[in-house]
Amino acid sequence: MNELLTRLGVPPALQAWFNCEQHTTFDYGGATEIFAAGFHKVPTTPNVWLAGNRSASEVVITHSAMEAIAYLSIHLDHYPDLDRVAFIATGNLPSAGQLQWIRSNFKRRKFTLVFGSDLLGTVTDIKVAAALKGRSAKLFLKDDSILCQTNGLSHNIPFSNLSLHVFEKDFGLRTGNRTRKPKHFLSFLDQLQSDRLDTLI
Repeated sequence: MNELLTRLGVPPALQAWFNCEQHTTFDYGGATEIFAAGFHKVPTTPNVWLAGNRSASEVVITHSAMEAIAYLSIHLDHYPDLDRVAFIATGNLPSAGQLQWIRSNFKRRKFTLVFGSDLLGTVTDIKVAAALKGRSAKLFLKDDSILCQTNGLSHNIPFSNLSLHVFEKDFGLRTGNRTRKPKHFLSFLDQLQSDRLDTLI
């Protein structure tokens, strides 16, 4: 077992499933994510990190392998059959090439988007969901709102209202994707680290 992940509360069976019992480095094909005590480096890369069954019915997309591990550790009871889920990490900045590759290689799948609970995470939800439907979404900061553009249409959405659901409603678009966000933390990794710290105090 990996001592660092064990201290975080990642179950041994999940460590084995993610193949990280001996290390917390994750290969994106030419780039590497590194997680250590007090250190987390996530690459910006045209490639992706993959885990799980490539033919799984649900694909969870996130920005890092460690976020995927944290998400599944916290929500393991939602996934009794791990053969039915796959994980993809895009690194710091999802690219059009990555999303086109995902769209081509994971057709007719249920996508769950796991990005941060801040404005950047919500913007990423929208751009990724649109790209998975073959659309380009452009978002611009404008005073206290975001100007969203897709398919020749534009809408201003206030920061406080911005979400994938509101974007879909304003543009009459149904992506079929769902988002998952922690309630009181920026990321599920932050939540996992905080939960573990609370149990040690």
